[in-house]
Amino acid sequence: MNAESRAGEGPGLGTRATRGAAVTLGGQGIRVLVQLVGIAVLARLLDPEDYGLIAIVALIVGFGELFRDFGLSSAAVQAKTLSDGQRDNLFWLNTGMGAVLAVLVCAASPLIALAFDDDRLTLVAVVMSATFLLNGVSTQYRAMHTRHLRFGKLALSEIGGQVAGVVVGIVLAVLGAGYWALVAQQLTQGLVAQVFLVATNRWLPGWVDRSASVRPFIGYGMPLLGSHLLNYLGRNMDTLVLGARFGAAPVGLYNRAFQLVMMPLLQVQAPATRVALPVLSRLQDDRKRFAEFISFGQVALLTLIGGLFAVLFAQAESVVFVMLGSQWTEAVPIFRVLLVAGFFQAATYAISWVFLAKGLTRSQFVYALVTRPVMAVVIVVGSAWGLQGVAVGYAIGVALSWPVALLWIARVSDAPAGRMFGNGLRTGLVFGTASALSYLATVALPDDAHALRLVVGVVAVLGATGLTALVWPTFRRDLRGIAGMRRSLRRGSGRPATRPADDDGAPTDRDADPTTLSLTGAAATDPITTPKAGMDA
Repeated sequence: MNAESRAGEGPGLGTRATRGAAVTLGGQGIRVLVQLVGIAVLARLLDPEDYGLIAIVALIVGFGELFRDFGLSSAAVQAKTLSDGQRDNLFWLNTGMGAVLAVLVCAASPLIALAFDDDRLTLVAVVMSATFLLNGVSTQYRAMHTRHLRFGKLALSEIGGQVAGVVVGIVLAVLGAGYWALVAQQLTQGLVAQVFLVATNRWLPGWVDRSASVRPFIGYGMPLLGSHLLNYLGRNMDTLVLGARFGAAPVGLYNRAFQLVMMPLLQVQAPATRVALPVLSRLQDDRKRFAEFISFGQVALLTLIGGLFAVLFAQAESVVFVMLGSQWTEAVPIFRVLLVAGFFQAATYAISWVFLAKGLTRSQFVYALVTRPVMAVVIVVGSAWGLQGVAVGYAIGVALSWPVALLWIARVSDAPAGRMFGNGLRTGLVFGTASALSYLATVALPDDAHALRLVVGVVAVLGATGLTALVWPTFRRDLRGIAGMRRSLRRGSGRPATRPADDDGAPTDRDADPTTLSLTGAAATDPITTPKAGMDA
């Protein structure tokens, strides 16, 4: 058994983390550009009902994906050792569960159509069930790249899949395929990404090794699965309620507004989680350095998200017009409400890192068991006021979850919950003010001068941020820390003892992917606050 320990670390963990963050963020930047093109073009070729149909099926598939992963990817990265036999067993376990779920969704497809009163959902569900197989096969391939810090190869697979998916989706939409263009986009993205993952890995799975037990991983993953299920239901209750009460068209309208929020959020969160979780897992027993690293990561993430969301909130009308077109103007108020929810969701990401890095999955499950039903109730109550009420209910539920989660980790861990609360409050105040100033700066501009309004709005947010840094020393230190990211990461990781590395300089421990795969398996998503199932473009 070739078990490899994670106890000894190679020199320059901070250097590798910084390099990985830079490569991953660069790859995510390219993906954002591709995604923007897909959103802008497809929104002008398809209508809300097309998006609504796929969003409903994506909700079902995303729910099944939680069982397919079973928390095993996060369990593997948190484990201190992982043998080759255990990795092979995890591969076959994920793949087998993917096959079973694909069959179950196919069998249940008539019931899905009946539940939402739309016969078109039957065939769509059957075709999209193939994503379970794609994701099941790709989990360990993606895991090897991630755990060996080969972020360039991982980014290559994601970019290749995204480009292929967007091209296929646009071509089919132009040819009049309607919602099938979106189905083809999802499957193409997952398939092409899988081809890249296999081609850039030096591993083929062996057969099941009965001597290599995966019980510890299942024990870790079971409560994590419970948390995932509760989080998923809580965060997707809005789509479920809209689909059941109002039909596919309102779901499509809501889905596009939500996608405009989640697109930048996930493009920042995914690489942050991918880099932060392996490093934090290594530092889980060093309280001081753990606190430094997680505080730095939270501030960096919230500063980037806060500045971007400040512009999007203030200039929501222009953003929707440019990205989706004039036929989607009804999405503007929903978009603004969901931006508020998005900021609070970003604030919870660092809390999810604490739960996973410290192995607190049972406590996390209890937390979800307490909080997610409350979120679901708030959303259902909000649906009495229609589409806008559902959005407000969702935002209230997410906002309430943040302080409760901080109190929870303060009780069960030594994480710096008070410091994390201060970080979130500070960035919220700074960029809330900046957004108000951005809005006021463009009030006098013509309503149809969308490009000018966006430019002025961005300049106003940057100016407000700079002025705040001049008068608020703590925020100024935040910006300096982000600017000196390399130095900060090195200080957070220390200089541990030397360990072997593979031929590309990556550490040789064979831990698995610390993240949960997205619907298409092409991007990592937060393993705690699992986002709503949706489409990439």
